[in-house]
Amino acid sequence: MDLQTLTYLAIGLSFALYIGIAIVSRASSTGDFYVAGKHVHPVANGMATAADWMSAASFISMAGLIGFLGYEGGVYLMGWTGGYVLLAMLLAPYLRKFGKFTVPEFIGDRYYSQLARIVAVICLIFISFTYVAGQMRGVGIVFSRFMEVPIETGLYIGMGVVFIYAVLGGMKGVTYTQVAQYCVLIFAYTVPAVFIAINVTGVALPQIALGSEVVDGSGYLLEKLDKTLVDLGFGAYTSAFNDKSMIDVCAITLALMVGTAGLPHVIVRFFTVPKVRDARISAGWALLFITLLYTTAPAVGALSRLNLIETVNGPEGSGTAYAVMPDWFKTWENSGLLAWHDHNNDGKVQYAAGKAFAGDGKPVFADDQRGEHRERVTTNPGQGDMIANAPFANELYVDRDIMVLANPEIAGLPNWVIALIAAGGLAAALSTAAGLLLVISSSISHDLLKLSLIHISEPTRRATISRMPSSA
Repeated sequence: MDLQTLTYLAIGLSFALYIGIAIVSRASSTGDFYVAGKHVHPVANGMATAADWMSAASFISMAGLIGFLGYEGGVYLMGWTGGYVLLAMLLAPYLRKFGKFTVPEFIGDRYYSQLARIVAVICLIFISFTYVAGQMRGVGIVFSRFMEVPIETGLYIGMGVVFIYAVLGGMKGVTYTQVAQYCVLIFAYTVPAVFIAINVTGVALPQIALGSEVVDGSGYLLEKLDKTLVDLGFGAYTSAFNDKSMIDVCAITLALMVGTAGLPHVIVRFFTVPKVRDARISAGWALLFITLLYTTAPAVGALSRLNLIETVNGPEGSGTAYAVMPDWFKTWENSGLLAWHDHNNDGKVQYAAGKAFAGDGKPVFADDQRGEHRERVTTNPGQGDMIANAPFANELYVDRDIMVLANPEIAGLPNWVIALIAAGGLAAALSTAAGLLLVISSSISHDLLKLSLIHISEPTRRATISRMPSSA
């Protein structure tokens, strides 16, 4: 079966699963809509929390960042995971003990202030809409590449699916939908990683493969990657503090920890369990489920970077570039997230340190080592501006967000694995988008309309009104 058909099948079946779960577990009361009736099992809540937590940034972007940053990419692993630990240890049990529906309600009652509550709602809305925008970019990338539709069309399809199960099920429906989405995304993330780890190192577990020898006998995986990158003019993959100082790394990690500990769509998950003890237990389960992906990401990053280099520069980064690029390269070029310019007109792609593009349509005007001005060459919209006659060998522009999604194609894996990772990327983006839209609607209907502004106290009317922001 061809890739296009398999992709439509995988995405269609996953969407049907999400909508079916929402119909079966649809909210029948205000409590179901806001906090799933406070009777979600800790294991299910832990899985839903993990799906809520692991957004498109974790699934699509994180391994790509690690692949290009190397050791320094660990700030995302430490910051995001550390933020969850702060949330689980210092916030989650106490929020559940307070027994409220929303975070703004907790803040208003804790500080005896309606003003504080309104300020909390405003902050929540700004944070959530900003975060939703990132999820929708992930949806657009998946649809534009794998289903070959315009990004705008992909966004409409994704938001339509979220609208159906968020409006029907509320927090109850979203919770059990996120359980299914976690299963889809973790399976989609680990299966390609296992395939590629076996191909490169002969070891099935990616976490162990990262420290194993490669099958061609050229040494350990990280040693080979270090040597390859240094030969191409990059910093060593495992070297600490190539571009950032230790103070910078510590500051960024702390900022990520504090910021992610306050994500409203994750905090509200701990309101859905029956007891305070269950909140602590579900936090532990969520950390376990998150760990499965976060410990796989470093291996995915290293393997994808090595595969990319060997695709465009020949085995071991030898500089023997291929004159004819494979089909996956051409397909991603059409998406505007991968492009190259033949500086030396040899008909081959060369990848090395330096920029071939400014990216995002921003031209680079700078003097090269000879003091000569670089000529700007405009390319297709969305691909940035090429730099002709550059003194460096780099001819390749790579958007880091494509590395996880393109990795199975780069490695030549079966079509069903490629289709699976497309479904996984959508599951990660949509699970977080649904949680964010739900907390927005709950805060508007419960905090603003009931207790702050209009004082609507009738539960059915509030539940109906809360569905409107979800659909928007």
